[in-house]
Amino acid sequence: MKRFLDILLGRAARPVPARHDGLIAISTAAITMEAQLGLKPEPVAGLVFKPMESVFFERASEELDGLLRVAVRETGSRYRFWTDTYGYRWILLEDPDFEDVVATLQAASQTVIEHGFGSQLLAAVFRFTDQRGLPFYWIYQFKLGSFTPFAPRGGRRRDETEELRLVALLERELPVERRPEHWYGLWELPL
Repeated sequence: MKRFLDILLGRAARPVPARHDGLIAISTAAITMEAQLGLKPEPVAGLVFKPMESVFFERASEELDGLLRVAVRETGSRYRFWTDTYGYRWILLEDPDFEDVVATLQAASQTVIEHGFGSQLLAAVFRFTDQRGLPFYWIYQFKLGSFTPFAPRGGRRRDETEELRLVALLERELPVERRPEHWYGLWELPL
C-alpha cells in the first residue's frame, strides 16, 4: 500500500543500497568449484557501474584509478577501463592469482560505496571455464547482495539447467539468489 501511495503522490523510491559483503565468498567457493565440479576460475573479472555526470563522481573515479594503480603495483595485476554499447563503465582486471582479482574488486567496490555512489554499482563478474571449455559466469549483483549464474551457449541462448544445478550445489558456499527471475544475462561480456 505504501508503494501505491508513493506512486500516486509522485514520491521517488529510494535507491537500494549496494551490498558488497558477500562478494568475497567467491574466493573460497572457487576452490570447491575447481576441485569438485571441474569449473576453473579464469584470471579475469570485471566490475560494471553506471557512470554519472558529477564533479563528485569524477573525484571518486580518480581515487578509484589511484587505488587500482597501487593494487597493480603490489599484485602484478593489470587493469583497464572499458565502456560497453549501453554506456556502462567496466573495470577489467587480469591477474594469475584469482584471490588478488577478488580482493581488488572488493576494494574498488568499497571505494565507490564510500564516496556515496553505491547505487551506481551494477555487478562484479567472474568467469569460469568448465571441463568442456565452455564459459560460466558468476555475477554478483550489488543491489541483491548475492550471486546469480550465467551460462551463455551461443547467440542469446543460455544453459538454464546448468545454472540451476550449480546454484543448488553451491548455495552453502555462495550467497546465491534463489529467484531465477533475477538471473539476468550479460550478453556482451568483455571477459
